[in-house]
Amino acid sequence: MAQEAFKRLKRVMSNFPVLALPDFTRSFVLECDASSEGVGAVLTQGGHLVAFERRKLLPHERLYSAYDKEMLAVMHALAKFRQYLVGNRFKVKTDHNSLWFSLEQQSLAERQQKWVSKL
Repeated sequence: MAQEAFKRLKRVMSNFPVLALPDFTRSFVLECDASSEGVGAVLTQGGHLVAFERRKLLPHERLYSAYDKEMLAVMHALAKFRQYLVGNRFKVKTDHNSLWFSLEQQSLAERQQKWVSKL
């Protein structure tokens, strides 16, 4: 049983993900996440992977709060996938729900103000 699981794992890890071609008549879903080491995002459409992106955090970015790291992930993804998203409907998904309250807050840190002003 363990041998079969290992073979399956090797098979899955050795195959590259197949990217779907974007259909600009349909909406996109942008899923973003951050960790203590980096940020990443996937762009999907109809459940199919269109593009993905990740990058390591810079040393000073590793000191950011979890909130700021999550916002950085969203902003990085929006910039990276801009050519897919401009002029199209899309939904942003994140596991950090408090990000959406930043659009309604009266007082934000300077870094957060810069990010929100770009939305």
